[in-house]
Amino acid sequence: MQPSQTDITPEVIQQHGLSDEEYQKILVHLGREPNLTELGVFSVMWSEHCSYKSSRIHLKRFPTEGERVVQGPGENAGAVDIGDGLCAVFKMESHNHPSFIEPFQGAATGVGGILRDIFTMGARPIALLDSLRFGELDQPKNRHLLKGVVSGISWYGNCMGVPTVGGEIAFNDIYGKNPLVNVFCLGIVKTEQLLLGAAEGVGNPVLYIGAKTGRDGIHGATMASDSFDDASEKKRPNVQVGDPFLEKLLLEACLEFLDKDILAGIQDMGAAGLTSSSCEMASRAGTGIELELANVPRREPNMTPYELMLSESQERMLLVAKAGKEDQVLAICKKWGIDAAVVGKVTSDGFVRLLENGKVVAEIAAKALADDAPKYDRPFKPPEYQDVLQSYSFDNVPDVKDAGEVLLKLLDTPTIASKSWVYRQYDHMVGINTLVRPGSDAAVVRIKGTNKALAMTTDGNSRYCLLNPYVGATLAVAEAARNLVCSGAQPIGVTDCLNFGNPERPDIMWQFVLAVEGISDACRAFNVPVVSGNVSLYNETNALSIYPTPVIGMVGLIEPAENATTQWFKRSGDRIILLGETKEDLGGTEYLKVVHYREQGSPPWLNLETEKALQDCLLHMIQKKWIQSAHDCSDGGLAVALAECCFSPQTAEGQPLGARMNLDLNRQRVDALLFGETPSRVIISVAPDHAAQILAFAKEREVPAVDIGEVGGEDFILKVKGKGAMSGSSIKLPISELFTCWNTSLERKLHE
Repeated sequence: MQPSQTDITPEVIQQHGLSDEEYQKILVHLGREPNLTELGVFSVMWSEHCSYKSSRIHLKRFPTEGERVVQGPGENAGAVDIGDGLCAVFKMESHNHPSFIEPFQGAATGVGGILRDIFTMGARPIALLDSLRFGELDQPKNRHLLKGVVSGISWYGNCMGVPTVGGEIAFNDIYGKNPLVNVFCLGIVKTEQLLLGAAEGVGNPVLYIGAKTGRDGIHGATMASDSFDDASEKKRPNVQVGDPFLEKLLLEACLEFLDKDILAGIQDMGAAGLTSSSCEMASRAGTGIELELANVPRREPNMTPYELMLSESQERMLLVAKAGKEDQVLAICKKWGIDAAVVGKVTSDGFVRLLENGKVVAEIAAKALADDAPKYDRPFKPPEYQDVLQSYSFDNVPDVKDAGEVLLKLLDTPTIASKSWVYRQYDHMVGINTLVRPGSDAAVVRIKGTNKALAMTTDGNSRYCLLNPYVGATLAVAEAARNLVCSGAQPIGVTDCLNFGNPERPDIMWQFVLAVEGISDACRAFNVPVVSGNVSLYNETNALSIYPTPVIGMVGLIEPAENATTQWFKRSGDRIILLGETKEDLGGTEYLKVVHYREQGSPPWLNLETEKALQDCLLHMIQKKWIQSAHDCSDGGLAVALAECCFSPQTAEGQPLGARMNLDLNRQRVDALLFGETPSRVIISVAPDHAAQILAFAKEREVPAVDIGEVGGEDFILKVKGKGAMSGSSIKLPISELFTCWNTSLERKLHE
C-alpha cells in the first residue's frame, strides 16, 4: 500500500463532509486508517447525494412492482413493458446546486447526466421534460438564473437531437437562493436488449470510454450534499462543463455495443465519477474491480489517484466487456472518435482495488462503499408553525369584487402564464416522434413501428406540500395521473425527484416522511408503480430551506396513438362539460397568494376513490372517441382552466376560441367557485350530439357532470348565477385580451 501523502487529521475528515461516527465506521471497515484517496472515495460514496443515507429507509415504502415493471429502483433508470417486445426506460434527476452556482453549465450537465442514465440501459432517448423552480422575476438574479438554465437545457438537448417536449415551471421567493432544476428523460429499448450496470464475469475486462478526465467537478457529489451560504457561488470549480457533441458520439457507440452484444455491464460516470461507477457495478454483481489508474485517459498533467477517482468530468462511461471482446469495443470507439482504454478487470474478491503503475494505492470492499453506507432514521416532528399555517381563517378575506380583473391578474402570473418563451428555445420536433407539442396537459410521443404513443408529464405543488406534506404529495400524483388521462393515456409508471431542505432538521424530515407516505398511498390507489427516482436534500441557504417540493414524473400508454387528446377547444358549437364537483378549496391556492398575499390554509383534500373514478370514466370516454378535448383544473382554478381551453394553437384560423358559460354559485363564495383549486375536476368539450350520452354515462359511473356552456364567439363570457352572486361575479372579456395577457407575461417580466 502506498503511504498517504496527507495526514488524516480531524480537519481533513471534516473537510470531506464525514462525521466522527462515520469515520469510526470507516476504520472498522478497513481495519486501519485510510489514506487520502480512500478517505476521498468514502466521502463521496457516503455523501447524501450518492448514499441516500437519510432517505433509504423511507423510500422502501414505495410500491415498486407491477405487471409491467421490467426494472425497478436500484439501476440507472426504471423500465416498464409497453408491449411489442419494447420497454420504456425513464428517470428524473436533479441538478439544483450546480445550476445555482453556474446556471448554464449546471443545467446542461444535468441534461447530459440524465441522458446517459437512459442510454446506459441500452435505450435510445426520445424525449426530455424539465421541472423548474425559481424565485420571483422582479429580482435580476432570478431572471439571470432562469435565462441561464433554459439556455443550458436547450443547448444540450438540441445538440444531442433529443426533443424537450414538455415540463413545468413555478415561481416563489423561497427558491431565490435555491432554484430547482429537475430533468426527466425517456427512451425506448427492446426488452431482450436491456442492459444493467453490474460488473459481471470474473476476469472480464473493464474499459473507460468517453471524455478525458480533468480536475473539473471534484467533490461535486459532496457539494450537492451540503447546504449553501453566501460564499457558495465561489464553488464554480465544482461545476462540470458539458460537451453534447461528444455525448452524441458516446450514445451512438453505446447503442452499437448493444447491437453487437459485446458488453456484460455498463455504467455512467455521474456523481462521484470513476468512484461511483466502479463501486456500484461491483456491488450489484457481488464481484470486485481492479483498476490501473495509469491507463485512465486524462487531459491534465500530474493528476493524483485522489483527483482521478473523484473527478466528475462529463461524458464518460465505465464498461465491462464480455471476455475477449475488448478489441471490438476499442474499434467501435475509434470509429466514433471516442477515447477508450482498458483500465482494469473484474475480480472475485469483492474489493475495489486501485493501482498506479502496478502499486496498490487504495483497497476497499465494494459493499462497504455502496451497500454498507450509513443509514439514518433521523428524528422528525412537525414544526411549531404548522398549525398557524393550516388554521388560516377565510372569514376576514373579502370575496371577489371584479372577477374579470382577478382572472387577468392570475393569467399574468408567471406560474400560470404561457411558458412559450421557454419551449420556443427547445427543439421539440427533432426525431419527428412528437404528437402533442408543449402546452397541453401532457406531452405525447409516438413509438415508431407500433400503433402506440406515450404520454408524459411532471407535476408538483410545493405550497400544498408546505401546508400538508401528505396531502400535497397525493395531489401531485393525482394531478400527474389526471394530466395523462386527459391526454388519452393509461398511467403505467412513476419516477420522482424529491427536493427538500436539510434532513438534519426534524421539521424538514417530517415533511419528507409524510410526502413519501402520500406518494406511496396515491401510487397504490392508481396502481402505478415507482420504478426510479432521485432525492435532493440540503436545498437550503443560510438556514432557510425551500418548500418541500416532491416532483412526480409519470408515463402513460396511449393505444392506439390516434386517441391522443389535447386540452384546447376544437370548434365552435361544441358543448362544454365540467366533470367533478367544485368545493370551497381556497387554502394554498395561487389566487390566495397572488391576490391576498397569503400562503396559508389547508390545501384541497383529495379523495383517492373519487379521483380514480373520474379518471376511469374520462379514459373510457376518450377511448370511445366521444370527446374533442380534455383539460384538468389545477393552478388558478376553474376560471383559469376554462380560459386555457380557449387558448388553442391549432384552430383552423389559428386564433383563440371564445366561449359562453354559466355557473351556479350554489351558496359558495365567488372566489372559491372561480379560483378555488378543488381536485378531481376536468373540463371536456364534446360534439352537441354526444352531450346527453356523456352526461348519462358519467351519472352511471357516479361522476358529477354538468353542461356549463358552448364554444364559440370572440369573447370569454362566464356568468355566475345564484344566491350571493353580485355584478362583479361574472366575467365578460375579449378572448384576445385574455390570450395576450397570458401569452406575453413571462417574456414581459423577463425584460422589465
